[in-house]
Amino acid sequence: MRQKSPFLYCGKKLLSFLLSVFLLSVAVFYAARLAPGDPLVSYYGDRAEKMTSQERAWAEARLGLDQPIYVQYARWLENAARGDFGISYKYKMDVAEVIAARLPNTLILGGISFVLIFTGALVLGALCVWNEGKWLDRFICKVGTVVSCIPEFWLSLVLILVFAVLLRWLPSSGAYTIGGGGVADRAAHLALPLAVAVAGHLWYYAYMIRNKLLEEVRADYVLLAKSKGLGSRAVLLRHCLRGVMPTYLSLMAISVPHILGGTYIIETVFSYPGIGTLSYESARYQDYNLLMLLCLLSGGLVIFCNILAQMINERIDPRMRSEEPPEVSDRE
Repeated sequence: MRQKSPFLYCGKKLLSFLLSVFLLSVAVFYAARLAPGDPLVSYYGDRAEKMTSQERAWAEARLGLDQPIYVQYARWLENAARGDFGISYKYKMDVAEVIAARLPNTLILGGISFVLIFTGALVLGALCVWNEGKWLDRFICKVGTVVSCIPEFWLSLVLILVFAVLLRWLPSSGAYTIGGGGVADRAAHLALPLAVAVAGHLWYYAYMIRNKLLEEVRADYVLLAKSKGLGSRAVLLRHCLRGVMPTYLSLMAISVPHILGGTYIIETVFSYPGIGTLSYESARYQDYNLLMLLCLLSGGLVIFCNILAQMINERIDPRMRSEEPPEVSDRE
């Protein structure tokens, strides 16, 4: 069977990514404009309700909302190809600048939670396998299952009630104190959102790693290694963990949409000034240009991570590649 050129392989993945992003942009553009609501309220505020029909027609023409949807999309796509995604109706500034001001907060929350989730998942998975069938393994499995079933928004409200309202140990909202700042202040504001993000996803991935490690522990090469005198700890750390690393990396890539969605919910509940809160505001106020770029960034990241996970899986198992079947010679 002939091997495909790596350039052709990467080119097909890139084409698939671009086509998916294009279809996403079409779907979001039409869905946003067909949804009920008045975008003029977002731009002009309460004045939009007092406009005459002539003033409303002038305002729609100014924002480019008087044309058919397909014409609006063609104009938006042409401008986007030049790097111009329009202005935010609500903030009256370029949408890229609005997102750039909020993006670091989401990267901090999402990045730290991502590292904590997968570091903790690997440690918990290995700990459960090391104590398989013992009370510690059963305790971790039961507690993890219960915690992972708790809705994130409900857990957020409970933590706010306990630690922010009753005990007054931690702030209930925001990313930092206005007029204050510093590492300690940022850490205090991150404590509750991080706790919810980690609690909501940790055991789900730890359980998957645990099951994969159990498969490795029962493999024939492990029995051979033990027969040569290697201890259980050495086999687990040197061989089994190394064997699950490809699956671990693939799982990290696939998990990005899952963790990203949870981060958006957490930001909304805690009024955390990030991309999740901004997405909610843009959808609520029909801020079309801002909503488009946010959806493209989030959707593009999800599509990219799924393609990356597929490439990792195909690297692990070449049989998963969608190649043509080998030709059968006449002698066969």
